[in-house]
Amino acid sequence: MNFLETKDVVKQYTNHCALNKVSISVPQGMIFGLLGPNGAGKTTLIRIINRITAPDSGEVFIDGRPYLPSDIYRIGYLPEERGLYKKMKVGEQAIYLARLKGLSANEAKRRLMLWFEKFDLAQWWNRKLEELSKGMQQKVQFIVTVIHEPDLLIFDEPFSGFDPVNTEQLKKEIIDLKNAGRTIIFSTHNMASVEEICDDIALINKSEVVLSGHVDEVRNRFKSNTFNICIRNDVFESSPDDLFTVLSETAGSNNTLNVRIRKEKEISNSALLNVLTQKYEIFSFAEELPSMNEVFLKVVGKSV
Repeated sequence: MNFLETKDVVKQYTNHCALNKVSISVPQGMIFGLLGPNGAGKTTLIRIINRITAPDSGEVFIDGRPYLPSDIYRIGYLPEERGLYKKMKVGEQAIYLARLKGLSANEAKRRLMLWFEKFDLAQWWNRKLEELSKGMQQKVQFIVTVIHEPDLLIFDEPFSGFDPVNTEQLKKEIIDLKNAGRTIIFSTHNMASVEEICDDIALINKSEVVLSGHVDEVRNRFKSNTFNICIRNDVFESSPDDLFTVLSETAGSNNTLNVRIRKEKEISNSALLNVLTQKYEIFSFAEELPSMNEVFLKVVGKSV
């Protein structure tokens, strides 16, 4: 079941088409990666989902029905451009923003204190935001994004400005939110993070969706029939039947040889392995899949 869908969404700014019939489907309870180079149209789509702007044509659906103005209370949005008030005290500001999202003052403070303790921010409750480091400020913004426990969370470059330790903490919190049933749209340029936490993706380039699907399925779609094999340290011979091409050989530990080959497309993996086991003692045999970064560059590079 899809929690959110956009169908043929178009947005035009004067002489620039920001979105050209963009359709995406965000599954319920999943982390959906919204990818694309700068200027591709991702932020425009996010702004439409948040009702900050309206599409010229096309529709947005939530739970299979047309998106209603009241649905905005079911969304939490962490924009790439952070927007907290630097002169306000941290706790005062957090309560104010939580109340805008429908929480009572008492409930807001109760929930906020739990999150502040979790993120080691409690001692900064009565300090001005400008006294906090950039990383701590972004933790505060993350907290006020999730505090009303929305059904849909939209994170635009959530790890920007975080060191590796805090990045891992935030990844864990995002995964925990997914496991609690939240649906998440995750917009980022960090393809390693996409592989780690995203279930499905859509890649937007030049205002159009140019690639979509489950992360593993997308990587498989772009595989190059390349395999990494570890054998006992023998001389590895090229295939006499042109079943494969040797790309590289590297000496391994304990008298092993690591070989990288590319097989012909019409040869099955089983047939290839059968040929190899007749000649070599094989310790490992693994197909090499492209990273999401390689997929991104290949798809975007084709259309530049």
